[in-house]
Amino acid sequence: MPRRNKIALIGAGNIGGELAALAARRELGDVVLFDIPEKVGVAQGKALDLEQNGSVLGYDAKITGSSSWDDCAGADVVIVTAGVPRKPGMSRDDLLSINLKIIRNVGENLKAKCPDAFVIVVSNPLDAMVYELKRVTGFSGKKVIGMAGVLDSARFQLFLAREAGVSIKDVRAMVLGGHGDTMVPVTSYCTINGIPVSQFIAADKLGAIIDRTRNGGGEIVKLMGTSAFYAPASAAIQMAEAYLKDLKRLVPAAAYLEGEYGYKDLYMGVPVVIGAGGVEKVVTISLTAEEKAMLEKSAAAVRELIDASKKL
Repeated sequence: MPRRNKIALIGAGNIGGELAALAARRELGDVVLFDIPEKVGVAQGKALDLEQNGSVLGYDAKITGSSSWDDCAGADVVIVTAGVPRKPGMSRDDLLSINLKIIRNVGENLKAKCPDAFVIVVSNPLDAMVYELKRVTGFSGKKVIGMAGVLDSARFQLFLAREAGVSIKDVRAMVLGGHGDTMVPVTSYCTINGIPVSQFIAADKLGAIIDRTRNGGGEIVKLMGTSAFYAPASAAIQMAEAYLKDLKRLVPAAAYLEGEYGYKDLYMGVPVVIGAGGVEKVVTISLTAEEKAMLEKSAAAVRELIDASKKL
């Protein structure tokens, strides 16, 4: 008899709650909303609220709030949001020492309880966190991925659509590199229904949009005092659904590189195909000289962050 998929969400904060709501509404499987014992009441309360919401909206999903790793055992997908969120004036790098301890604990428990899961890391600083989780678990790079590119590209697409005065549905954009100030919006691959974006937006306006995209997360932190959660949750669920339903979605994501783009033993945002095998393919695209230089700068920043994490 077939069983339902099981989705474990590590961290019951703003993103965790939105992840649980989206997974339930799409009926992707049963959900475990996990948090530390001190916050288990929040996890249980959100789970109960969401189950009651299912009675209103008509979705079938068992949602469990828990602080026991046993409840996460055997999960098909694990989405990790655990960690201290950014606060005004705080960079992603500032989070490193605090969140490394958390991600290492998560990794040890995933290794023991969820050895076959497809793991999506959302915690910041993203590139260092996903690298550390892979290192601790020993999982294949095909089964551990970071959610960044889908979100960064979505922000880029929004800003492009608003400036060009077109529907966001027709905009296609790709953001590569690390998840931070050195990310690389690849303008040579930006199109509006197949037409190069340069035909709609002047170079100076495009440059301003790139800068806003790079600071997209910080802009929201300044406005509401904490990190974004609606769009990040939707982006992670898109990736989870691609895996659970074998959709073969081509998305930008922080993937483990083993020589692609000239980089090894590094997590960085690149185009990947996500299906039932996890990261089934890293897609190599041609870049302009300027884009290559920006990607090199971004890779250096990611490597510096990873090197710093190894010393902590």
